[in-house]
Amino acid sequence: MAEISAKLVQELRQKTGAGILDCKKALKETDGDIEKAIEWLRQKGFAKADKVAGRTAADGLVDTYIQPGGEVGVLIEVNCQTDFVARNEGFKALVQNLAKQATTAESPEALLTQPYIEDESLTVEAFIKQTSAQLGENIQLRRFAKFGLAEGTQGVIDSYIHTGGRVGVLVELNSQNAVAGRQEFQTLARNLAMQVAACPNVEYVNVEDIPPEVAQKEKDIEMGRDDLANKPQNIKEKIVQGRIEKRLKELTLLDQPYIRDQSITVEELIKQTGSQLGESISVGRFVRYILGEGIEKEESNFAEEVAAQMGSK
Repeated sequence: MAEISAKLVQELRQKTGAGILDCKKALKETDGDIEKAIEWLRQKGFAKADKVAGRTAADGLVDTYIQPGGEVGVLIEVNCQTDFVARNEGFKALVQNLAKQATTAESPEALLTQPYIEDESLTVEAFIKQTSAQLGENIQLRRFAKFGLAEGTQGVIDSYIHTGGRVGVLVELNSQNAVAGRQEFQTLARNLAMQVAACPNVEYVNVEDIPPEVAQKEKDIEMGRDDLANKPQNIKEKIVQGRIEKRLKELTLLDQPYIRDQSITVEELIKQTGSQLGESISVGRFVRYILGEGIEKEESNFAEEVAAQMGSK
């Protein structure tokens, strides 16, 4: 049997609107042949000729759940088709429950197989399909990130949601001793999450975290710029080195000017808070979700869509 990759499952899911588990089963049944898998899903009724799941779900909500004590946190994105449904209380409750339940799962695929926490007679996937039918829109659990403090690690997991669930951040802040309960430490964690939300270009904690291939790519770009074409090689190298250092700092959290006080960097803010607490503080990791990023949205004509719906009744 051919190996069924996550990429293949995602491709089939995008083409059919069927659930992750249904797509995986279809590919297994057809030995990885995507065209035959589409036919299999249609035969089984999973490829949504029921008009809903074939529509692009690029709206929705990004939300978070932090366990009491701040040792485990989840950032999740659940998509629907329109802002109207994204503001629906039933949809909001679904997203909040999925974020909470995701603390017990290691992947979206694993989460979909679990009994839903509000109705254990249904799996998560079945409940999402039920909600999708009730609201009349394609609803997809797209992704989630889960952070948990490693055993013996001190610190806290915190989060920040911006612009009504369109941007979300999860951050892990560590210390050497047990100061996670201190207000200054908790405030720092929240401010760092806000900082990440406000800096969409930031991808790494510090320069040392940037992979060598990323730094090399930046160097290649700078070396090929027209304004350096006639410079001697040794001069060009010095100019490029300066530019690269500046560019790499633009990608790192610690080198950013602090959004609440531009006179200091985030690294200096952390040191100031550490000094107040008599503690060594460091950022463990962070993740940022922007709602719908990477999803190609459909352009639709509203009048045509209404006419099509009326004609189908």
